[in-house]
Amino acid sequence: MARSQARLLVPALIFIPLVVAAVASLGTPLITSVATSFHVSLGSAQWTLTVALLSGALATPVLGRLGAGPHRRATILATLAVVVAGSTLTVLPLPFAWLLAGRAAQGVGLGLMALMMGVARDHLPEERSAVVIALISVVSIIGAGVGYPLAALLAELSGVRAAYGLGLVVTAAALLTAWRSMPEAPEGRSAHVDVAGAVVLATALLLVLFLAGERNLWSRHLAVAAGLAVVAVVLLCVWTVIELRSTTPLVDVRAVRHPAVAGANVAMFVGGIGMYLLLTLITRYAQTPHGAGYGFGLTTFVAGLVLIPFSVLGFVAGKLTPRVRTRIAGPLLLAGSAVVVGGGFALFAAARSDLAELFAAMGVLGLGVGGFSAAMPGVILAVTSTSETSSAMSFNYVVRSVGYSLGSAIGGLFLAAGTGPGHLFPDDSAFTTAALVGIGAMVITTLTSLALARRRSSGTNPYVRSTHPDTGGSMPKGYWVSAYRTISDPEKLAAYNKLAGPAVESAGGRILARGGRVVAHDAGIAERTVLIEFDSFEQAVAAHESAAYQEALVALSDGVERDFRIVEGID
Repeated sequence: MARSQARLLVPALIFIPLVVAAVASLGTPLITSVATSFHVSLGSAQWTLTVALLSGALATPVLGRLGAGPHRRATILATLAVVVAGSTLTVLPLPFAWLLAGRAAQGVGLGLMALMMGVARDHLPEERSAVVIALISVVSIIGAGVGYPLAALLAELSGVRAAYGLGLVVTAAALLTAWRSMPEAPEGRSAHVDVAGAVVLATALLLVLFLAGERNLWSRHLAVAAGLAVVAVVLLCVWTVIELRSTTPLVDVRAVRHPAVAGANVAMFVGGIGMYLLLTLITRYAQTPHGAGYGFGLTTFVAGLVLIPFSVLGFVAGKLTPRVRTRIAGPLLLAGSAVVVGGGFALFAAARSDLAELFAAMGVLGLGVGGFSAAMPGVILAVTSTSETSSAMSFNYVVRSVGYSLGSAIGGLFLAAGTGPGHLFPDDSAFTTAALVGIGAMVITTLTSLALARRRSSGTNPYVRSTHPDTGGSMPKGYWVSAYRTISDPEKLAAYNKLAGPAVESAGGRILARGGRVVAHDAGIAERTVLIEFDSFEQAVAAHESAAYQEALVALSDGVERDFRIVEGID
């Protein structure tokens, strides 16, 4: 990278996700203003938020695959250009349909989260990249808390167009920042988009998110909703088969099946439901008028200020989590964060008669969400190759999006069920019932995370030394040392990486160096070097001979020329 790029890189990696998250969330505080300004129903105005979330979920896996290839910089710039164009449509005096089109274009930017993580992992030292990746995950959450009060204030002062004008200004700034700072992807990358897989996945996700957002469909046309749900499940199964058979899958399903990745995604899905459920409950409760017998009747702007503790404490948790991770395993941090969110539910269920108690519950939620979001990438990327960073995290983002959408829908369903005939607002007890459901979701998330931690500690704990079978003393560690002389077929190398990573991890290997900077002296050559540690020399040899790694070697074939050695360490 050029020196000017290097200086701007880390701020850009934080700024761009913050912008696209904040802009995508602009629909939330502006729904009422849009309905009034464009003379449409509140249900129609709700689509200004839903369509952005939909387009983001649909674009994320495709952008993740493109971001894994050689044209990542071009992909980032083109995506931000689409977001700027969409922001322009939201500002121009055009009919409501054009506003929806603009919001859909703005939502595409949500797919950049995983690409920013890929850039950080490729171009920053390992320790710093872990911190930056954690912050990217956090700001993608707290961006809503930043954009909500600002947009609400502008809408109250100058109308809905002014609020969307804020989105145009910051997205243009994000595009300029990306143009100045984003480096090219490392050489030797290749990525082909699986068009068939992309179409099937997009259709399935469209149905899932549509069913999550259309609560009236479930209450009035249950048979139709159930039929569409079955179709969505069938399409997801078809997509899985397509991905398993594809040589260039949209998402590496085999890697996703790895117990650590699968468990993390289950925790993200269930935890996402709970986290967004509490966010929905608190904001709805704050805006409910006093005439309902509870609530505070806050305006949109003041209600947005309730999100400030969420954003501030979420950012603090995101900054602290990478430091804590040096002492506490990532799955345990997920479990602890889930417990914190559960505490937020308990606080909301037990005490919400005072506005300060709502602020406290929102702060506890932010602390838990920030810690959970910051710890999640480390759990997944620990068993993911560098070249697959964008693809793996884009799948996790899709899982998170579906979980958030279901959390919002579940909150709406419980509050609707608690609304008596002829009443505009639900009973106060409906909020308590929904909070208890949220506690259950966080219990499941905690147990899933603890199961991940238990598997990790019993399988590949880097702090446990093997013992000699005869003497009982500690055994010298074993190391794989690979120096890549030439890479003649990047696609074969990519296929090898997909299989080798899980094979090495399941055999107890820990990657210590992978393609980082090399300074060669004497007769040495500055080649791509990979160093993997095992608890014993025998374990290192057995890992090489394992069926899983031999399958990876078949995929690699003659794609590279490398110097591969298994070395015994010093006891």
